[in-house]
Amino acid sequence: MQVRPLPVEGAFEITPRQFPDDRGVFLESFRGDLLAEHLGHRPDIVQTNVSVSSRGTVRGTHFADVPPSQAKYVTALSGSLIDFIVDIRVGSPTFGEWTSVLLDTVDRRGVYLSEGLGHAFVALEDDTTAMYLCTAAYNPSGEHGIHPLDPEVGLVLPHGLEPLLSPKDAAAPSLTEAREQGLLPTYAACQALARQLRERSGDQRAPDRA
Repeated sequence: MQVRPLPVEGAFEITPRQFPDDRGVFLESFRGDLLAEHLGHRPDIVQTNVSVSSRGTVRGTHFADVPPSQAKYVTALSGSLIDFIVDIRVGSPTFGEWTSVLLDTVDRRGVYLSEGLGHAFVALEDDTTAMYLCTAAYNPSGEHGIHPLDPEVGLVLPHGLEPLLSPKDAAAPSLTEAREQGLLPTYAACQALARQLRERSGDQRAPDRA
């Protein structure tokens, strides 16, 4: 399994090694110990979510209050999707920037996004099934979103794909509005939380960029 840092700090692309034979294929889809080598702590998975989406469905851009926030490890169980990680941390060197990874059942990649990052995806096929491993349980009072089609962020969807949003996501504020409303996490708070997680695990291997 290969873990590759993405341009947004705290986000990683994970490519598993697959073992095909005449019966099918086997792979390790998650390795907390390997992620720990990059994070400095092992993700504490406490909840698993599954979503099934029709082609063009856009989910996001979602994030949670810091602390405790919610780190996520996302894979595609069927179909395919473009997964977006958005830096919404006020004060971050890459604030407002995003990166993306194609998740499908060919390469079977996953993405990990640390606490405080925004997350969205667009389904490229009907019945696209995504699985999220989460480090915190869903907390409605601490969950927020920004509009996934906010032109300031500028997520690029595939040409010709008609986006389908939930009413909640369609009514979400822009990045600027969310910042003015005090909804966005700060880079300093995210760095402080990362330090706490590393200290709690007793592992200081990951760099402290605060």
